[in-house]
Amino acid sequence: MSSEEKRSGIGLSAVFALRMLGLFLILPVFSIYARELPSGNDVALVGIALGAYGLTQACLQIAYGAASDRFGRKPVIVFGLVLFIAGSFVAAFADDIYVVIAGRVLQGAGAISAAVTALAADLTREQHLTKVMAMIGSSIGLVFAISMVGAPLLYVTIGMPGIFALTGVLAMLAIFVVLKVVPAAPAVPRQPTWRSFVEVLSDRQLLRLNFGVFALHLMLTAMWVLLPAQLISTGGLPVAEHWKVYLPALLLSFVIMVPAIVLAERFARMKLVFNAAIVVLLVVQAGFGLFSAGLYALSLWLMLFFVAFNILEATQPSLISRMAPAHAKGAALGVYNTTQALGLFLGGVFGGVLAKYAGPGAVWAGGAVLTIVWLMLGLTMTMPPLRSRQQKA
Repeated sequence: MSSEEKRSGIGLSAVFALRMLGLFLILPVFSIYARELPSGNDVALVGIALGAYGLTQACLQIAYGAASDRFGRKPVIVFGLVLFIAGSFVAAFADDIYVVIAGRVLQGAGAISAAVTALAADLTREQHLTKVMAMIGSSIGLVFAISMVGAPLLYVTIGMPGIFALTGVLAMLAIFVVLKVVPAAPAVPRQPTWRSFVEVLSDRQLLRLNFGVFALHLMLTAMWVLLPAQLISTGGLPVAEHWKVYLPALLLSFVIMVPAIVLAERFARMKLVFNAAIVVLLVVQAGFGLFSAGLYALSLWLMLFFVAFNILEATQPSLISRMAPAHAKGAALGVYNTTQALGLFLGGVFGGVLAKYAGPGAVWAGGAVLTIVWLMLGLTMTMPPLRSRQQKA
């Protein structure tokens, strides 16, 4: 990669990482904190609070993607981060779970993922795009690991309000990175009209990827409705020690994920690796549902989940960027990130409501059904060939 591409990849990875660190810090401890709030013992409301962020993300990603095609990537990203900061401080000063939900909704209104990934595509030649997306995906995985270790300690030290406030501060740092570190986007041909969305929504290959990211993030959020309590009840592990499971699982997943992506790119076996990761997800859903008694079992399934998640999280945005028409990348990534956010929202609702009325087993069974559908779509997917771009001056 050129020095500008490396700078772009590092800068945009930092933007994603700073924003996602704040969000991830909430996951391991929120369901425990919620018990201290009025109505916080209702697991359905806890799930809604975890997933509410995804609702406004789903509603606004397409608009943000189109706006970035029309007005430029950076202004849209900064605007979204400002809304995210506002939502973080609303949640920080909340005194009941309903105000927390309102803050999470406002956080989600900062729906910048489509604009950030579109900017990455603008600044990177296609033959290096998977590498940049892998950098972004790896940075997200890294801050996930940091949050899993740090969240219990921060929760004891500054409490959940302090963690919400910290998410706002981290988003402020992300604005600085966008304005001062990330290079300016080049001028590219754009078509900021609804025809872009018609073109994107009629593409069957893109629709396969959109379903995949929906299913993946639905399973992710649903898992966090259940897992912290399972680690306490069946794993016998207090909250302050949950990092002892999260950190090794994440590190082992990286050891497997990085070579898998490198080999898939080098030997043109992306479809094989992609579908193998979906099969691993299916095994994980079955494992959590049938064989999750005890700390070692939970740790194994969590590690395998992270392997599959990291592979799919790194490869899918790259595939979207390579399949989408050049004039509609913002629209394509807007649709993609909309379905991702919808999965985050419905995962919280799905996990909370099913766990409340049908038990945890129903959550894992529903995830398995989604995974089977995704695997059928993945097996019929056509991977795009790499096309060279001219070196930027």
